[in-house]
Amino acid sequence: MKSVYVALLGLACCVGGTSCTEPKPKEAEVIEIINRVNRHWQETHPEHGRSFWDNAAYHTGNMEAYFLTGNEAYYNYSEAWAEHNEWKGAKSDNKEDWKYSYGESDDYVLFGDYQICFQTYVDLYTVKPDSHKIARACEVMEYQMSTGRNDYWWWADGLYMVMPVMTKMHKLTGNSLYLEKLHEYWLYADSIMYDADEGLYYRDGKYVYPKHKSVNGKKDFWARGDGWVFAAWAKVLKDLPETDPYRQEYIERYQTMAKSIAACQQPEGYWTRSMLDPQHAPGPETSGTAFFTYGFLWGMNNGYLDKKTYAPVVEKAWNYLTTVALQPDGRVGYVQPIGEKAIPGQVVDANSTANFGVGAFLLASCEMVRYIRQ
Repeated sequence: MKSVYVALLGLACCVGGTSCTEPKPKEAEVIEIINRVNRHWQETHPEHGRSFWDNAAYHTGNMEAYFLTGNEAYYNYSEAWAEHNEWKGAKSDNKEDWKYSYGESDDYVLFGDYQICFQTYVDLYTVKPDSHKIARACEVMEYQMSTGRNDYWWWADGLYMVMPVMTKMHKLTGNSLYLEKLHEYWLYADSIMYDADEGLYYRDGKYVYPKHKSVNGKKDFWARGDGWVFAAWAKVLKDLPETDPYRQEYIERYQTMAKSIAACQQPEGYWTRSMLDPQHAPGPETSGTAFFTYGFLWGMNNGYLDKKTYAPVVEKAWNYLTTVALQPDGRVGYVQPIGEKAIPGQVVDANSTANFGVGAFLLASCEMVRYIRQ
């Protein structure tokens, strides 16, 4: 990983060896931001959409806001969305037709973009248990684990979509197969997307260097893609048993990613869409930045990441998120639209918002409150 340790040294050290971070924001201010952002989203989106990944990613943030604030309106909003979707992802009942390549129709039951909804269904169940809330999740995931395939996670986003489903379902059911398959599927994903030299993930096999290059001939790591993965590790480690035989392996990967991500943060606090080539698609981007901020905060809050090293990273990222990305009415701007790569020339501005970007912002904000409370 080129220049990682040099970059981190500069982030971590100040005159006399003391911390160079600004005072933490006030808890009440962050909670106000959470409520402003979430109220704005829910009031402007009263109709519930399908259970596909973009809506579901928002709900992972909404449920975190519920757990932090206890606001029943947040719980009710996610429950209504789950009921709208019959507590299912893709709805086909014919297992012979179930697929897991890219697709948005109801036969793509095994596609991770239609499984992330199970994270929220499990969360809703833990608050108000009722077997119908998790019946489909059990059916789908148990069928998937019964097959001999291990190539279900072929794109970086899929690690956020489904790895936390596996740990949540294990915690709920006690079935150890969830953790074995988590490791097996992750090893496959690693084999096609992970760059050990850089400590980062390509979005999928199409983007592996040198087959694919940025406009300046560099490795092209998509910020939101690596944001999905980094945030996934936080969620996995949260629910993973201390005794899991692969736990240390996951921690080391999480810590390696943290070093690599911090090293390419821009001075203004955000990450550009192509992480190692800022000129490929210059300017701020919120979804990747928010997922990174969540991952750093969770790691510091839970003792996996060093505060002296990463607090300055979070300080700059939080300043960007709350003074540039956040708009006065609660809209979260500078979110790159749905896609799979950094696109030169694509306009991303204060009016660019999206459900998954709001979800990422809420995750980061909730974790900031916990950081303040320490």
